[in-house]
Formats: sequence, C-alpha cells, structure tokens
Amino acid sequence: MKEQIYIPEEFLRKAGVDRKKLAEWEKLKLFRPAGHTSDKKSFYSEKNLAEVQYLQKLLELGYEQEEIGKIIKKVGYPQSPEGRGGKKSAQYLTIGNLAEKVGVSARTLKHWEDKGILEPDMRSEGGFRLYSEAYVHLCHLIQDLQLFGYSLEEIKTISGYFRDFLSLQDHLAAFSKKAVSQKLDAMIHEIDVLFDKMQQLKAGIQRWEDLLKKYRKEVAGLKEKNEKRSHREKG
Repeated sequence: MKEQIYIPEEFLRKAGVDRKKLAEWEKLKLFRPAGHTSDKKSFYSEKNLAEVQYLQKLLELGYEQEEIGKIIKKVGYPQSPEGRGGKKSAQYLTIGNLAEKVGVSARTLKHWEDKGILEPDMRSEGGFRLYSEAYVHLCHLIQDLQLFGYSLEEIKTISGYFRDFLSLQDHLAAFSKKAVSQKLDAMIHEIDVLFDKMQQLKAGIQRWEDLLKKYRKEVAGLKEKNEKRSHREKG
C-alpha cells in the first residue's frame, strides 16, 4: 500500500513555510514528521500538510504558540482521534540503506521495482523511496529464489504475496473477511509449494556433498599418485 510522502524540501514548498519555522514547531512539539529514515532524515505525509495548515490557521486567528500547544495537547488535530498520543514515528530505509543491508546495488533494487517485484512503502513526488525493515527479508527471499532457479515472473508472484501479507497485518479491517481468507489460502499454498521444493533441494545438496567428497578423495589420490610418478621419473 504505497503512501505519498515528502522529503523536507518538497514539504516546505508544499506547506508554504520556511525551514526555521518548521524546526521551531518541531522543537515545541506542536508538530512532528511522519517518520525518519534509518540515517535520521525526516520525511512528511499528507497528514502533516493538514496539520501545518491547522497551525497556520490558529496563528492567523491570533493564538500564541504556547496556547496552540495546549489546544493540540488537549484535543489533538482535526480528524485525529488519537490526539498527540498516536503511534511512535516509524523508521524507514532509503534505497541506499536497503541496498547496503541486502548486499546488492541500488540499481538492482530499481530493476526489481521496474519488474514489479518490489514496491516501496512510500514515495515522494521527486521519486525518493522509503522501505520498511521487512523489505530486507523480502530482498533476501528474492535472492534465494533466484538461486533456486525461479524466473522473475514467478518471483513477482511470490513477492506480491509477501506485500499482501504486510498490508493485511497493518490494515486487516480494510479488507472483507472473504478476500482475506482467499489471500491467506493462496499464501499457505505457495508456502507449501516452496517447502516441497526446499526439501528437494536439500536432498539434492546432500547428494552433491556426498558425490563431491567422494571425487575429491579420488582426485587427491590421483594427484598423490601422479606426484610419486614424477619423483620416479626424476630419479
């Protein structure tokens, strides 16, 4: 479920405020970013835009910042039933952070995205991407599936199940009971298929280990025999 976000420069332009004023509001805890990347950079959401507009409106009505702070602490922002006691700001990975954690290039991640295998949790107007920590596991899964001989189209299907699962975890009430049941049944089926293939791979790996051990011993024996022959020829 992709969410529109804004990096600081985009947000300042969209909200019509300057950097100093935004920093002041954040320091006074009148306002906070939607979250931070793993390298501590702030990002903002559409909800943040509405909050800034509300702050500006209160200022225009003549309220002092101290009074505004009390209002927000008491009743929260409009259409925000949780007030200031909402979820703690989450941390997300930039494409560079994700690439580093997975051990691939950012170009590879963009290629997977072009193929529909990856889809960032959030994206800014300028193309800035953010991913949850769960995407580290998804990327490792993609790498493993490639080693197992899966095509990119097959991997796309499996990664789709992975993203569906994350979406269901966070937004279960947004889907009908029947739709959730169908999605989960499809996931269980795919897990069973993968498990069967893993068992076959394990059996194949064991055969190759036994075979390689045997032939390594025979190769080492032949090498020793060849070295002894060389010594006799020199003598």
